[in-house]
Amino acid sequence: MRRPLFVLTTALALTLPAYAAAQTTDAEGAQTSNQGTPADPQTDADTPTNPAASDIVVTARRREERLQDVPIAVTAISGDAIKQQQLVVVRDVAAYTPGLNINSDSVGRAFVSIRGIGTTLIDTVQPGVGIFIDGIYQPNTTYLNSPLVDVARVEVLRGPQGTLFGNNTLGGAINVVTRQPSNDWQGRIDGALASGDNYASVSGSISGPIVKDVLQFRIGAAYHIEDGFQRNLLAGGNQNPLETKSVNGTLRFVPASWARFTLNGSYDRVFGGATPYFNVGGPRDYTLDGRTNQRSLATIDYYAANLKGEFDVDSLKTTITAIGAYNQSNYSGAGDADYSPFDFFRSTSNRTLKTRTGELRFDTKWSDRFTTLIGAFYAKSDTDSRGTTTVVPAGLTVPATATAENENIALFGTGFLNLGDGLDLAVGLRYDHQRLSASTAGLPAAYKADQWQPRATLTKRWTPDFMTYVSVARGARGGGQNGPGAPNLIYRGDTVWTYEVGSKASAFDGRLTANVAAFYNDYKNFIGANALAPSTILNPATGQPVGFVAINLNSGNVKSYGAEAELSFNVNRLWRVYANATLLHARVTDASQFQATTGYAYPGDRILFVPDANYAVGTNLRLPFHKDQALVLDTNVVAKGSRTGASLDAASVPVLAPYHLVNASLTWQGGPLEVGVFATNLFDEKYLETYLDASLLRRAGLPAPLVSNLALQTPRRRIGLRGTVRF
Repeated sequence: MRRPLFVLTTALALTLPAYAAAQTTDAEGAQTSNQGTPADPQTDADTPTNPAASDIVVTARRREERLQDVPIAVTAISGDAIKQQQLVVVRDVAAYTPGLNINSDSVGRAFVSIRGIGTTLIDTVQPGVGIFIDGIYQPNTTYLNSPLVDVARVEVLRGPQGTLFGNNTLGGAINVVTRQPSNDWQGRIDGALASGDNYASVSGSISGPIVKDVLQFRIGAAYHIEDGFQRNLLAGGNQNPLETKSVNGTLRFVPASWARFTLNGSYDRVFGGATPYFNVGGPRDYTLDGRTNQRSLATIDYYAANLKGEFDVDSLKTTITAIGAYNQSNYSGAGDADYSPFDFFRSTSNRTLKTRTGELRFDTKWSDRFTTLIGAFYAKSDTDSRGTTTVVPAGLTVPATATAENENIALFGTGFLNLGDGLDLAVGLRYDHQRLSASTAGLPAAYKADQWQPRATLTKRWTPDFMTYVSVARGARGGGQNGPGAPNLIYRGDTVWTYEVGSKASAFDGRLTANVAAFYNDYKNFIGANALAPSTILNPATGQPVGFVAINLNSGNVKSYGAEAELSFNVNRLWRVYANATLLHARVTDASQFQATTGYAYPGDRILFVPDANYAVGTNLRLPFHKDQALVLDTNVVAKGSRTGASLDAASVPVLAPYHLVNASLTWQGGPLEVGVFATNLFDEKYLETYLDASLLRRAGLPAPLVSNLALQTPRRRIGLRGTVRF
């Protein structure tokens, strides 16, 4: 841990003294400040005024507010930063967000947590970090692998957010905000090509008025492909490729000054690896190529449509917002189920998930000092799954089916009170009723729960540029059902009490912003990594369990505490630095639930794949040289500390090595054009994000030749060209 901290503190020590050069004057003698470049994760060059970091507008509290005025630990990553840093899918934003940990072993799921809370590993478990697109809830971690197309920004809120956002915001919320239609004609095309694994992207959007001031539209589309570096030497072909195709469209209708309607539709197709593990010798084995009898691949088709209406009722000093949405994902995959060169197990999987959501909000100003935001939320998800497992030597294929219906009804409200003298109090409460009806292979199961989630925040604004806050909140996530033979057909939801103190400050006309927070989480009944447990189905001949079954379960209690910081500093008109860092201590303090369910001890005391430290440090320099032309140099280092891989043996918990990735780009800007070269993982660092040790396959009872450690190799160095044209 000392190495990442040393790099971060050294970088800050070198840049902070430069504030003496931060104030410059323009030709009129007025004070000016650098407004940033597209490479800065906190800056959006397409905004009309090209604001400094302190002027970024977010909707973290369902209202438009300056980022620096929101008493929540929130990170906003701009659409231009997403392009500049070659962030392709939603999960890629984790590299630039303190406390957010995402990695994925399949296009059909992602492992996500914030500050060690809300851990979600398997896609049948409800997300513990809420995922939203334009404020609309997405019910599954598969959406973290959705493409980032025509995005204005991504907001990441840390800590429970149930009183303001939708379902299952136990650890926090990720809100993808797409670009909205404009009243003026706008368009852009972006493209990128890189060496290493035939990496290529192209995207474009166009927006403008159909009827000036009344009806506007926006259409965006994108295509991305990469080979993924790994080759299957037995089955042939790329082992972990990624291909995305996307199109979305938005209509905005303003029939009157008091009414606004927004209609959005989108389609995404994501194709790539589906748990495409290779055998490895250990957590330091970075061999790219491997052998399985069949490549494990999947395709997911996403369909989405939503309609939002906003109505200003001046007589009641209220804005009413009504949202209706439909989402559907169709998953189809097949692969080698034993991950070995021996042709023993093969599997197929097909799943359809349909989700309908509705939300109604009333934002009311009762006086200059008191406002409220109250509302109701409804969601219903239907899942239909089918699959097969084939034992190749026996020529035996076993089918499996499962259906589930998950219904959630919630009421929520928050009151915002200005107490005077810069003191603000926000108090909110959410009530959730959740019901799960499900069956697996004809075996019925049912889960229902009622949860109360309060939140209170006290904010002191000492000056217009400096505030502190303290908050306490309770978060909750729904539970679920396991299949036949599980000792726990139902597992409960998990809950957390979060306590946080923080501060946000800006100086030098907003050129310097610094946000810090310290937090403590008391996490109960946490739904940790899935495990293997003795089956309750007995062999009639022996009276013994027929083997082990994979289950989701409540593992126990966790204490999580730490601190995080974000810095953005315009050193002068041309130079900016930015940094963030997290120190986290998340440990399982009571794993008795895990042992009672599985019959063996929880492996270690860590939460799977969660590091104790991570950071990012970057700088960009803009060098104008002729009229509106300039060269922009951007470099950054993204680092993650050591973390544990998956194991079911407490005596041999693997530890994954820390890593530091260096990224850089040099871009020429001239009017509407940008052309640049970029490098990701410039020094070709080798590291693992996902690793499963041999104890998993051994405990599952596989024959000895099939038992091995499993891993997915991460992207290596890419060097490429990128370009943008705006019109």
